[in-house]
Amino acid sequence: MTTTPSFPDLLSEVRAFRARHPAVRYVDLISLDIPGHFYGKRYPIDMLEKVAAGSPLKLPQNCVLLGVQGGLYPIGDYCFADGDPDAPRRLVPGTLKPVRWERQPLGQMLISSDGTAAPIEFEPREVLARVLARLAARGIRPVVAFELEFYLFDRKLQDGLPQFPRDPLSDDADDQPNMHIERLSRFSAVLDEMVAAANEQGVDANVITAELGPGQFEINFGHCDDGLRAADWAALFCRSSRGVALKHGYRASFMSKPYLDAPGSGMHVHVSLYDAAGHNLLAADAQRPLRHAVAGCLELLPHCMPIFAANHNAFRRYGAMVNAASRASWGYEDRDACIRIPESDGGNLRIEHRLAGADANPYLVLAAILAGMEHGLDAAREPIAPLNQDRASGIDFPQDMLAAVAAMREHPVVNQGLGSEFVMVYCENKRQDHLAFLHEVSAREYRWFL
Repeated sequence: MTTTPSFPDLLSEVRAFRARHPAVRYVDLISLDIPGHFYGKRYPIDMLEKVAAGSPLKLPQNCVLLGVQGGLYPIGDYCFADGDPDAPRRLVPGTLKPVRWERQPLGQMLISSDGTAAPIEFEPREVLARVLARLAARGIRPVVAFELEFYLFDRKLQDGLPQFPRDPLSDDADDQPNMHIERLSRFSAVLDEMVAAANEQGVDANVITAELGPGQFEINFGHCDDGLRAADWAALFCRSSRGVALKHGYRASFMSKPYLDAPGSGMHVHVSLYDAAGHNLLAADAQRPLRHAVAGCLELLPHCMPIFAANHNAFRRYGAMVNAASRASWGYEDRDACIRIPESDGGNLRIEHRLAGADANPYLVLAAILAGMEHGLDAAREPIAPLNQDRASGIDFPQDMLAAVAAMREHPVVNQGLGSEFVMVYCENKRQDHLAFLHEVSAREYRWFL
């Protein structure tokens, strides 16, 4: 579990920030909820100094349970049955940074219940913290790198639908996408500021790629030996990129499948495992642990689909023509596989988990991947054949949210690995969100059946 830093360290961080940014009067204290949205409060910076000095910081516990549209659902003993109690939060050290996309000078800082006296069992960051603590107790240290694909849209929607972004140099719509590097030049102003804003947040965002969709790009993050920080980076990048895009007249979207006839956006996660001496555990014994870890991930994958495909739209991404699997599979240097093994030396041997949509919750995605790897190391079973040997190799996984929730809800290994209380809360949140999404008569229904 994360250890809460001493008050003098936090106080020094806040005072140093105030000295560097004297115009900042307010700081957003933010945390990621189950659907992957930030919630929190805007604090005057002098009040933040009091929190850093030891004053209690509390927010309603059920903020974590908000649905994708911000409403609450009756879930177990929570929400409408518990009086909506407060729960303690802590400041996450090292995350107090300036915000460049707001109209006024502003700061932001992550907060979390993990590491407090009463952590919220279903808070995404706490779920990941528990998995990492369990691995640390076994002498296992993950090294993680996220890659996020996203789309730029024009800021203005037309009849509620997104429009291709326009090249600011020629005013042409980006409607003939390819991976040519000239697209990076045409959209360099917004992309460069996205990276700069992320770097200001402490996020090691680096490589930028033009992807195949109209207005689609990918930005990679550095490898990080702190799993919580790696997931923090992914979450913070999404927030800062949306803000920077609006500043430039665009919308940045991490929606999994915004266009049916264009590639979806994925969250690719590279994970390697090391011991205390720095040896890559996956490379030992002729890579047998690597194969066991792959087998564990493949076994749990069909039972973690509500995490990897976090909404109705995310399921549209699977089975596409370009690098989006429709079955749980693996392969060496194979981007059609859910789990790709990139070519590397023994010291850098890793898996690349490619199944999650870009709009998934990064804390939960990483927690599910690590739980799968841990299960595989314990079970010590060989995986199915890689795609390199058999292009038909694979394990079926649910293709809609209700089936996915049913597959996750009672699975014993998932409940043990991620926490049964979390699994109950998460599955009910996703089930209710899905039903709420379907509870609308669309224009298409009227066209078909009126």
